[in-house]
Amino acid sequence: MELDIQCEEMSPSRWAELLTTMKSCKTIRLDDCNLSSSNCEDLSSIINTNPSLTELKLNNNELGDAGVEYLCKGLLTPSCSLQKLWLQNCNLTSASCETLRSVLSAQPSLTELHVGDNKLGTAGVKVLCQGMMNPSCKLQKLQLEYCELTADIVEALNAALQSKPTLKELSLSNNTLGDTAVKQLCRGLVEASCNLELLHLENCGITSDSCVEISAVLRNKSSLMDLSVGDNKIGDSGLALLCQGLMHPSCKIQKLWLWDCDLTSASCKDLSRLISTKETLTEISLIDNNLRDSGMEMLCQALKDPKSKLQELWVRECGLTTACCKAVSSALSTNKHLKVLHMGENKLGDAGVELLCEGLMHPNCNIQSLWLGNCDLTAGCCATLATAMATKQCLTELDLSYNPLEDEGIRKICEALRKPSCNVQQLILYDILWSSEVDDELRALEESKPEVKIIS
Repeated sequence: MELDIQCEEMSPSRWAELLTTMKSCKTIRLDDCNLSSSNCEDLSSIINTNPSLTELKLNNNELGDAGVEYLCKGLLTPSCSLQKLWLQNCNLTSASCETLRSVLSAQPSLTELHVGDNKLGTAGVKVLCQGMMNPSCKLQKLQLEYCELTADIVEALNAALQSKPTLKELSLSNNTLGDTAVKQLCRGLVEASCNLELLHLENCGITSDSCVEISAVLRNKSSLMDLSVGDNKIGDSGLALLCQGLMHPSCKIQKLWLWDCDLTSASCKDLSRLISTKETLTEISLIDNNLRDSGMEMLCQALKDPKSKLQELWVRECGLTTACCKAVSSALSTNKHLKVLHMGENKLGDAGVELLCEGLMHPNCNIQSLWLGNCDLTAGCCATLATAMATKQCLTELDLSYNPLEDEGIRKICEALRKPSCNVQQLILYDILWSSEVDDELRALEESKPEVKIIS
């Protein structure tokens, strides 16, 4: 049994009602429910008396250190079988870390701990690392984003990594680590016996100086499938160094996020080689990099390679125009694997989308999700888009937000949605002006086709 409630104010009567339900739940999720430490006393009792409970998610509640202390009393009981604990943005400080250390040291069932968006600080996370080093700790996933960590944390983290072969996922994004600390961390990861599968280092103050060491992790940890270094200024030179590790035969990367990394079209030669030869790579994010049309054309050439298995490509806000759309269309008509394409916030225009639709409607194309928000589109391209929607049954999600489509364009899109052959289930239309008559048509359409969700 699962309890999943979000964004609900808890009255005493409602809480009492839920407590009865929780006694038999395997999963309890209560994000954004205005919970406090007093609720945690009740939850501690549930943890103690419900041995089937394996996941507890309490993100975005004002639990405070006192609340976590209550929870941990339940977590430390022999009957507790909790595996996943989510406490993101719960107003915790370093004071909570001593209590959580006790749980890590004594509760082998706990495999996931998510404590991001809390002011734990370096001192607090050092205490958590002590808990991780206990032989009883079997932690597999540790999420420490936005925890106000500094470079001083790395020595403790490396010691924990050395003693924790079970660890598979480590997220340290949005902490001011800097190059020296990241280099030290990567050297520790190479030496550690853990089989890391996910490493997130977004917005950690990384430059190209760290990329040799990150590349070494990619070469030496064939288990690593998910790497995110977005929002770091690694530049083209850093990307070239990363690609040395990414292209190594032992690297089995699947998901690579490089958004806002100061990349230009000069990086696209290396990226194209990666896309066309690394058959494990299924998702790449290049959002907010100055790739330009010339860079996108190189990527499209790679997508046409039979060895490319890429399923998701994110190139939002990359300085693209109509000029690259013929190449994109050609790639869509060739690549059978690509399912998600994010091209929003590029000046594609109506002419560009007309070209895209040619590739979209090709029998080889299997696109499921297409994002074209803020692409300078008007009603002029909506007839072609409508045809694509009505004929391409694999297309289930379409984003046209922030485009001046007006009544004429929206009506053409609605016409396609009404057709039995149209399979679009989610249509995103943020910040588009239309008349009350068109609004009535949209609501009527949702009523006649309840499987269609129009988000505006």
